[in-house]
Amino acid sequence: MSRADDHADDLSVHELIEGPTEVISAAELAAVRAAGPAGPDPVTEETHDLSGYARPSDQGDPDNPGGRAAVELPRLPQAGPLYRRALLGALPGAGRRRGDVLPGVELTVAGVTVDRAHLADYDRVCGFRLTDRLPATYPHVMGFPLALRLMTAPEFPMPLVGLVHVANRITVHRPVGAGETLDFRAYAEDLRPHDRGRQVDVVLVGSVGGEEVWRGVSTYLGRERAAGGGERRDRGERGERPPAPAATAHWRVTPRVGTDYARVSGDHNPIHTSRLGARLFGFPRPIAHGMWSKARCLAALESRLPDAYTVDVAFKLPVPLPSTVALSATADGAAWAFALHDARTGRPHLAGAVR
Repeated sequence: MSRADDHADDLSVHELIEGPTEVISAAELAAVRAAGPAGPDPVTEETHDLSGYARPSDQGDPDNPGGRAAVELPRLPQAGPLYRRALLGALPGAGRRRGDVLPGVELTVAGVTVDRAHLADYDRVCGFRLTDRLPATYPHVMGFPLALRLMTAPEFPMPLVGLVHVANRITVHRPVGAGETLDFRAYAEDLRPHDRGRQVDVVLVGSVGGEEVWRGVSTYLGRERAAGGGERRDRGERGERPPAPAATAHWRVTPRVGTDYARVSGDHNPIHTSRLGARLFGFPRPIAHGMWSKARCLAALESRLPDAYTVDVAFKLPVPLPSTVALSATADGAAWAFALHDARTGRPHLAGAVR
């Protein structure tokens, strides 16, 4: 995956709040393909309705029973402009009323290759061994801009700013090598009510030669105040926290984890990289990315994982930066249960299972 435009993601506060998000129209996409690899870079325009760029869907696709229309992009979007759009929309008076339905589209991009230097950098940040086999969490990073493009679309029912990543499930169907080229598609499904607002699943699928090799499902919570401004239903109903399980390992998580993971993942949400940004969203200091926490746990289990598996994670309390965390992991045959908690207080950060 090319990282030639990484400099565009190192944004000042001024840069974060101006500049349109761009996508390629269907006509422009056809012109690029006709021109071939040496053709000129197409002119882009701001997108207000993703369905306007859609082509008819394959109604016979068993993974697309609702007949989502396909929107094919010629390349992965840049994360920087997408975050600019999200932050601009979060300014007072700049937002718009969100709908109650999900975009009926599926974003796709073909021919995504792995930059081995970037893969090695990711491996170092997350604690994986340096190999030509992709960690289970790496395709999430590769395809993240596609999912981000979907979530920053005006018709997405919840604003990106303020979304809470509450769970993630990854299925690895077979090992994926660094020399393979992946095609990605992303769509949203199962918008549903929750005691604290609404939840939605954003699905990212990676394929090689038409064969699905990887699938990730991220569950996000859009927090919304209940009618009448009442308190959260679970307030005051929590029992005592059970004692933390015995620790398998301890890790010191420094503030650099936030900036390093932002660099390798493209997720530059300021709650992870800036004390001021964190305070703007209610955190006293920056917090670690949830997907870094998941990756770090899988890196600790790396030599014990099979070639094909599913790993589910529920994100609990954020990991403040800096802090010291403790990993606990227990095996049950080929399955694993693992958890991450604060080494001093036992506060839970993550609970996961491999099966």
